[in-house]
Amino acid sequence: MVRLIVLLLVVSLGCKMVFGRWPWDYLRPQSTRAQALFRARQLLGVSKGADHREVIEAHRRLIAMIHPDRGGTNDQVHEANAARDLLLGELPDRS
Repeated sequence: MVRLIVLLLVVSLGCKMVFGRWPWDYLRPQSTRAQALFRARQLLGVSKGADHREVIEAHRRLIAMIHPDRGGTNDQVHEANAARDLLLGELPDRS
């Protein structure tokens, strides 16, 4: 029993040192904002470190495919615009 506790302690500390998070942190669900950002990045096809130019270019490519004149719907356009606005709002101000 003591060996199991020591093993769990060592594994927990190793996880904290390697990944920077405790093992039980992975069990907590993501916040709603983090989920929205993940979905927006996935929709536009940009990485987590995308800059202003990359977000705008990805939005333009997506709009070209889903525009109502090309068979898309207004809802798809609104979703793409919301994703763009959310990601641009997360970027630091460009001065």
